[in-house]
Amino acid sequence: MMGANHAITGAAAWVAVTSTATGALGLVPMEPGEMLVGMLVAAGAALLPDADHPNATIAYSVPLIGSAGASAVSGMVGGHRHGTHSLLSIPVIALIAWVLQFGIADVTWWERPIAWVPALAVVALVCFAAKAMKLVVSWPKAWVAGATVGALVLLFAPEDPFWLQLAIVLGFVIHLAGDMLTVGGLPLLWPWNPKPPKAWRKTPVRYFWMPNGYFALPVLGKTGSILEWLLGAAVTAYLAWVLIGSFVE
Repeated sequence: MMGANHAITGAAAWVAVTSTATGALGLVPMEPGEMLVGMLVAAGAALLPDADHPNATIAYSVPLIGSAGASAVSGMVGGHRHGTHSLLSIPVIALIAWVLQFGIADVTWWERPIAWVPALAVVALVCFAAKAMKLVVSWPKAWVAGATVGALVLLFAPEDPFWLQLAIVLGFVIHLAGDMLTVGGLPLLWPWNPKPPKAWRKTPVRYFWMPNGYFALPVLGKTGSILEWLLGAAVTAYLAWVLIGSFVE
């Protein structure tokens, strides 16, 4: 799945879970302002698994550093669609999201501790989301958008860090779900990629468990297909509908 569609599906999943508007699940109800910030964070987090790809959105976020970081991640996890696209990566990202809450500092000029590490994470994730969703046209503007939202989080975010942890993990998981819908599939059991028996390769459902040990539900076909973009358009319409309902109520 392409970066823009990853971001929009991550955003839509967040509003579905946190909005109480018609058409949303409202499992973790939040105020419209909190929902909007979390939406951008979830959209940015939905790009994180592709940090292993030198041509992904994240790789262009900072000249030289971004591509070098993507290459380093790719080397550590075995390349694109390997470690960062496995089931093992989910508890790892959940642990990282949980650790963020400890990056706080007491200051004399504000009434409560400053969550500076979570704020930095928000800056980066909102930047990625703004660029991938084409809310801005350049990376400098994307970083300004991220810094603005990060500053608000720094000073006014809820003391309970659960919202940030949920947004990061939800966006990450939605990315994996999106890639599962393409013919490339995912190495869900990485670093173990069990190959299916020969008999399986002759069955009608052989596409679900692929010869390379990957798993897929390839209803969208290849990455960037017309079906993928139609799904992206439908999800965008849903997102707009729920957002409008959330702020009109």
